[in-house]
Amino acid sequence: MGNNEKILYDDGIHKCVMFSFDDESHEDSFLSVNQYLIVQNGMGVLIDPGSAAIFNELYEAVSRHVEIDNIKFVFFSHQDPDVSGSISEWSVSTKAKFIMSGLWVRFMSHYGFMDMGRIMSLPDHGAKLSFGNDYLKFIPAHFLHSPGNFSLYDTRSKIVFSGDIGAAVVPSPDSYKHVENFAQHEEYLHAFHKRYMGSNKLCRAWASSIEKLDVNIIAPQHGLIFEKENVGLFLEWIKELQCGSDYMNELY
Repeated sequence: MGNNEKILYDDGIHKCVMFSFDDESHEDSFLSVNQYLIVQNGMGVLIDPGSAAIFNELYEAVSRHVEIDNIKFVFFSHQDPDVSGSISEWSVSTKAKFIMSGLWVRFMSHYGFMDMGRIMSLPDHGAKLSFGNDYLKFIPAHFLHSPGNFSLYDTRSKIVFSGDIGAAVVPSPDSYKHVENFAQHEEYLHAFHKRYMGSNKLCRAWASSIEKLDVNIIAPQHGLIFEKENVGLFLEWIKELQCGSDYMNELY
């Protein structure tokens, strides 16, 4: 397993894998694009698989952990191409159902996807989905940054797959994938969140939802993951964040 993969959880039955395949080149900064896979008893859930440009690499990597025909669901936290751009490729190569906000169903045809009967559209307040002996919880994260946006909580691994929440533009991390020093990481978080997140009120609403859960890891779609004490530090940070419409007077 190379630097593009990291096992986040594995109890012998249930496994969560982080991939980091990027379709852009970087010099002084690194906005890594993370993809995730949950596997239980040989059945898979693929999370934010990214653009068509990384499909072949990700397909090969995923196939080392689960039979491609056994991918039951592909979840898109929101509609951006670095999240959903490969939906057409995954629809051809798998039998999976595709889960996303109901706001984005009609947009998928712009990525070449036409089989709308395979889409499971999420209502604004989210949903629960049974997966093996456990379940997945889709948590509203609207306007953080997309108007139709969800985080995904895996009850067994206790991981929150948070989409763009927690994303950071960092110096190239080489082989490390997690936040090592939260105080030093704050500046990289702020640069991204100030503009891309909707408002402090929305950040607080999301953090309140997450604090009700038993969480070991927050795994964003860009940048580094938060583990152990850094989970709490990040939630406290985002509750105080001024962003988006809080800076309206500067933007207009």
